[in-house]
Amino acid sequence: MTSSGPTTKTRQAVSHKHVLYSEILSVTTAMRKNSRWASSTHFVSAKDSTLGSNLGLRISTSPYAAQVSGRNNREAELMGGFQELKRAVRDIEDITVVELPVILAPFFAIIRSPLSTGPITSAALSALHSLFVCGLISKSSIALEQALVELSSTVSHCKFEASDSSGDEVVLLRIMAVIEDCLCGDMGSVLGDIEVCEMLETVLTTCCQIRLSETLRRSAENTMHALVRTVFSRLHHLDPEKEEAKLRTADEDVQEGEIKMTVATEPEPREKVASDSQEVTSETLLEPEETIIPQTPTTPHIDRPQYGLPSIIELLRVLINVLDPNDQQHTDSTRLIALGILNAAFEESGSRIADFPSLEALVLDPGCKFLFQLARSDNTSVLHLALRTISTIFDTTRKHLKLQQELFLAFTIDRLALPLSPHPTKGPYVAAAKKPYAASPRPSTPRPGTPAMPNSNSSTGGDAPDPEYEKGTAVPSRILVAPARGETRNLILETLSQISRHPSFMVDLYANYDCDVNCENLFERLIEFLTKAVYPSDSNIEDPLQRNAQYLCLDLLLAFVNDMAARAEGSTENWPSEFPTPESLIQTKSQKKLILTGAARFNTKPKSGIAFLEENKLIYTDLSEEITKAHSLASFLKGCTKLDKRLLGDFISKPDNIDILKAFIGLFDFKNKPIAEAMRELLESFRLPGEAQQISRITETFASIYFASGPEEIKNEDAVYVLAYSVIMLNTDLHNPQVRKRMTIEDYQKNLRGVNDGASFTSEFLQNIYDSIRKREIVMPEEHTGQLGFEYAWKELLARSRQAGDFMICNSSHFDVDMFKIVWKPVISAIAHAFISFEEEYIIQRSIAGFRQCATLAGHFRLPDVFDFVVVSLSEATSLLSDSLPVRVPNYPVIEIEGQPITVSNLSVKFGTNFKGQLAAVVLFNIVNGNGNALREGWTQIFEMFQNLFLHSLLPTRMLQMEDFLGGVSMIPLRGSQPPRPTTRSDGGLLSALSSYLMTPYGSSVETLVPDATDADVENTLCTIDCITSCRLDELYSQIMQLDLDALVAAVRALEALAHERTVARLKQESDDGLTQSDDAFSLPYDPASIFLLETMVSISRQAPQHIEELWPIVFEHLSALLSASTQYSVLLIERAVVSLLRVCLILAQKPSLRDQIYVSFDLLSGLPPNIASSVGEQVVSGVILIIQDRDIISSQTEWNLVFALIRSTIFNSEAARMSFDLITSLVSDGPAQFITADNFPGLTTILDDFATIAGTSTESRQQRGRRADPPTSSNSPPIARGKMAIDLLFNLHKFLPQLLDSSHLPKHQAWRQLCLPLLASLSRQSASAAREVRHNAIGQLQRALLGPHIIFEEADHTQVEEIFNRVIFPLLDDLLKPEVFQKDPQGMPETRLRASALLCKAFMHLDMREGQAKADFRIIWIQILDLLDRLMNIDKGDQLYEAVPESLKNVVLVMNAVGILVPPPSSEHDERDERQRTLWTATQERMERFLPGFLEDVIPPPPHSSEVDAS
Repeated sequence: MTSSGPTTKTRQAVSHKHVLYSEILSVTTAMRKNSRWASSTHFVSAKDSTLGSNLGLRISTSPYAAQVSGRNNREAELMGGFQELKRAVRDIEDITVVELPVILAPFFAIIRSPLSTGPITSAALSALHSLFVCGLISKSSIALEQALVELSSTVSHCKFEASDSSGDEVVLLRIMAVIEDCLCGDMGSVLGDIEVCEMLETVLTTCCQIRLSETLRRSAENTMHALVRTVFSRLHHLDPEKEEAKLRTADEDVQEGEIKMTVATEPEPREKVASDSQEVTSETLLEPEETIIPQTPTTPHIDRPQYGLPSIIELLRVLINVLDPNDQQHTDSTRLIALGILNAAFEESGSRIADFPSLEALVLDPGCKFLFQLARSDNTSVLHLALRTISTIFDTTRKHLKLQQELFLAFTIDRLALPLSPHPTKGPYVAAAKKPYAASPRPSTPRPGTPAMPNSNSSTGGDAPDPEYEKGTAVPSRILVAPARGETRNLILETLSQISRHPSFMVDLYANYDCDVNCENLFERLIEFLTKAVYPSDSNIEDPLQRNAQYLCLDLLLAFVNDMAARAEGSTENWPSEFPTPESLIQTKSQKKLILTGAARFNTKPKSGIAFLEENKLIYTDLSEEITKAHSLASFLKGCTKLDKRLLGDFISKPDNIDILKAFIGLFDFKNKPIAEAMRELLESFRLPGEAQQISRITETFASIYFASGPEEIKNEDAVYVLAYSVIMLNTDLHNPQVRKRMTIEDYQKNLRGVNDGASFTSEFLQNIYDSIRKREIVMPEEHTGQLGFEYAWKELLARSRQAGDFMICNSSHFDVDMFKIVWKPVISAIAHAFISFEEEYIIQRSIAGFRQCATLAGHFRLPDVFDFVVVSLSEATSLLSDSLPVRVPNYPVIEIEGQPITVSNLSVKFGTNFKGQLAAVVLFNIVNGNGNALREGWTQIFEMFQNLFLHSLLPTRMLQMEDFLGGVSMIPLRGSQPPRPTTRSDGGLLSALSSYLMTPYGSSVETLVPDATDADVENTLCTIDCITSCRLDELYSQIMQLDLDALVAAVRALEALAHERTVARLKQESDDGLTQSDDAFSLPYDPASIFLLETMVSISRQAPQHIEELWPIVFEHLSALLSASTQYSVLLIERAVVSLLRVCLILAQKPSLRDQIYVSFDLLSGLPPNIASSVGEQVVSGVILIIQDRDIISSQTEWNLVFALIRSTIFNSEAARMSFDLITSLVSDGPAQFITADNFPGLTTILDDFATIAGTSTESRQQRGRRADPPTSSNSPPIARGKMAIDLLFNLHKFLPQLLDSSHLPKHQAWRQLCLPLLASLSRQSASAAREVRHNAIGQLQRALLGPHIIFEEADHTQVEEIFNRVIFPLLDDLLKPEVFQKDPQGMPETRLRASALLCKAFMHLDMREGQAKADFRIIWIQILDLLDRLMNIDKGDQLYEAVPESLKNVVLVMNAVGILVPPPSSEHDERDERQRTLWTATQERMERFLPGFLEDVIPPPPHSSEVDAS
């Protein structure tokens, strides 16, 4: 057999005449080999020839004689035909000028003759093939069309005597070769529709002849494929409008039988000739009424059109009819052939076939109907080819197959549903309550557009309903068919994969179905199935087919994610303007959810459903004078396909709902419809209830409305009522399998006699009703689930198809956000499962890509929940999360590799062997890198992994560091021993506080033995380190600092939660568990992870000062919780908390709105227990110094007081005291840093007083320790040096009083009490200090202050003077006179007393003897001075005071006398002194006489008597 391609003439090496002669010789030689033909010689008598006629003679011949002669000489005539041909062309050199029918006639005669044998016919057919090959038969041949018509008829009716089967099959092969030469070559364009149909019928019949050999049938099938591709390729060159118009015209002019094809699977026996003969063309009709094409006349056709749409329609019709699974005439073998041919036709025509309405109609129905039924076949071969053909149809014409595709996909998903675990009491169906997506419609109502598919090998089927309903879903989830298994399942999955390969497939599903109220949520159902199918079934047996199915489903999911990611990156199409707008579709989707919910509630409780519908404005929104509530509700009930039809029928037929019933039936258009069809339409919209009264109510309403439409022959409503009942009863009687005796037409007519207003209906009228019901059962909803149910639902699908519109195809991104929101969680879970469970490298790579794309989409759509889920899923796959992390880090071996210490921990070894975990880690951190702004809750997992890596020394060095104000950067220690807390800290700083800590995370403890590390452990650790390096954690750490606000807050919250868990929560838990004997004595052991989390949290917060306002509450909450229980945590943790708080306060200082929080922090720190405050003093003071460098930060006395209180709390730490004193010094001393205000003056006074007090305390403590060495001095004791200098600074403060008085605008009395008096009191107190240098300096500065200018703010106010004595000088003298004070410095205290007594006298003279004070009443003060001088003089008579006091007192008395204050009484009786002078003198004399008798008279002798004066 030649190749199937078209034959073309490339070069003529031999003449056409030579080829013709050779072929004639080949045929005649074959004829002579047969015994019958060997004796046959062709002679033409003169009587029989044309010779006599040519000469003008009349020759008569008996008809009977001529007939006998023809029968006897048929063989000779066939042989003679070749002789005549040779004679005709003998003298013609170029035989192409001869008409082609003349040349081919002898060959045709041989082929048509039943006398011919197989070899002879084969030779003739071979000759025709050679003539095609050599080019003798070409488009330029004369009378080509006539020749091809004869050729078509000849090969289609080839007859020969049967011999051996192999020889006969060669003839068939030759026939197909000639047909292929004719149709597929250049001459094919000349053929007409009739010839094409004949040829196709011949080859198709050969394909289907089951008695022929497999080789021949396969060869015929290949030829048929080539012919069909050639024929259907014509569609690309035809004008659809013109061809359809011609077709309509031809229907009127052409007889029905002229263009018909038939296909037979068995040969039809014909008359035997000589021996058993067989006609190789198939004449068995596909349908009884189809006829064989008549013999074509040999006369030339005039204006004969080229073959086109008619022959293509006929071929498609025949092929589709073969597919009918209910037609028992054809076997699966025949259907397999038809399926293959159909597939080739659709592949060749592509989408062009849908441009021809007549072809499209055949494809839609019954093409899709039969194909979908074959998709249920148990025959794997039929199933495979059916699925292949379906996929080809959808690929080429799915634009026109919206509802058909919905049916197929819904059926496919149902069939692919995983089988459930068997539960004997629950049955084989799944309850829908826990399903995340709305699934198939109710089991009892055929789904619009998705009928329950009957098995192609069975006429019954269906499933039981599931009684459980899902809230918000109109119907329960169910499995329509038994789930496919094994190879069948994989085959269906492969087909699904092929159908969904378009990038826009999922978008198209969502836009066309999920956003259509009357369609299923196919997108949601498909994703739900795919995500569940990625997981294994309950069986633990490793099944290669199941694993392949898992791969296929995963691939579909990943393709969906990939396509969406591509659209997000810009690979999208513009939404066509002729489509509904995306916004309207999305709105429809929202409305669909409400309708489903309302329908579900109606199916449960109608009143509840109606209330829900009204509440959500799905009904009663279109009310008007014409539209009532009943009409509005009826419209919804009739149009909603999600309602339970049985419940609907029961609802509308209740007495209370008669208005709704009337409105419902009134929505039907019964005009010009026979009553049987009207009842069919009505009863198919709801399930007829079983109660007689309800049926009667429905029938009466129908009768009223139907009669109003004006039906013919019916005279009144009662007649309609009876007819309606009769239709219901007739339908039951004719189609109920339990009824044995069926109602005849006579019985039906008899039953209806006289019911038409007393008359009877005509026989024709009742016959039409009877025939309509007999031929087509009224299939009520929820009544049939087998073939009848399918037929009903298919009819509904076709009805909906007319209104559904085309399938919208557009790779648009408008719906991606909504789609992704619906399915992201199960999709990511499925990808995570695949990543963890599957070992194939390709699957892992695809899963990784899926993770990346989901993360990208999450960021693109701003869906942090999605990104979090990706992170959580990947983090779980890394194995870097630990349920419980140790508080005490074990001692791991440390190996030095290339000069770098490497810690070999259990995590590093285990993780180094977990290749998939390493992949997950790299993918996770690469995803988070650059996408941190999309992360929220996932930060918890990120920082948990950081924490775990930190405890195993696997983090980059930068992330192990902690900052402070003193030593810069240091490493967070991994292990440490808890040092005892000192009650005070007199020396040392941070280094001494941490002296017992091992400051390197790679150090080892001497307490335990360090295990050895094997080479394998080291290698695995190096693998882990390489992986961590690839994760680029340091880059991520840097990016965290640059996050947007929401992500940054989430990150800090995650850190705070983890830190809280390891500190506050753990402390509470252990306390609640009774692990602590005493709260005071208990403290948590050192936990390096808590410090790591704290440091990370604070570092992130500090690096984002622009967001500190939002971060501060989170950070402060944790820090305050730690500092509030500071004694129960490790020293280092508290120190780091203090440093962290102050570091954040530095940022707060830059935000005026948050500056008040600085002082909240200071207040918290100042309340630390003394031992804690002492231990962290250096850090506190360092932080405070940095904070208050900006003088604008502190703006009130309260704020200064908080600062000084905080400094005061650390004053017992020697280093902190030094730093604090330097700060105070800079504030008070002259210089650029000097800053003295009325607000800080009292605080400075107090803090300086504290420093001076510490000097005395330090001296006393040395004395109490019994040291015999010389007392400390400022040269060898920093506290004394600071105390001494503090006195100077106090005096320096005194100099600023006038300036502050002017600048602060304080009233003088207030300035005196708040500023001056406390300073003098401080100097007074320090004048009794145990530290001699401090004491002497203080009393000296006090004297300078008291005796200097501007000590009194208000000259007229003697109260200030009294306060100086009562609160400054007198307390000093009182203290100095105390023995315990004297014992502080027995050697130096006498001198102090001496200086104090002198100060007392000088101050009195300076303050009370001033001009303006002479009239002040200072008698009480003066008496107190005398008392004190008395005590000083007599406290130790061996002391210098005993001599110094009288001298000082003498000076005072003289001054008082000189200014006229202390005036002795006159000697005469006339006393001119005022009352004050008299009282003062008397009191003074009286008091002085006690310790210095006669002293006053010696100093101020009484004036002489007047007599003495006169005498003198």
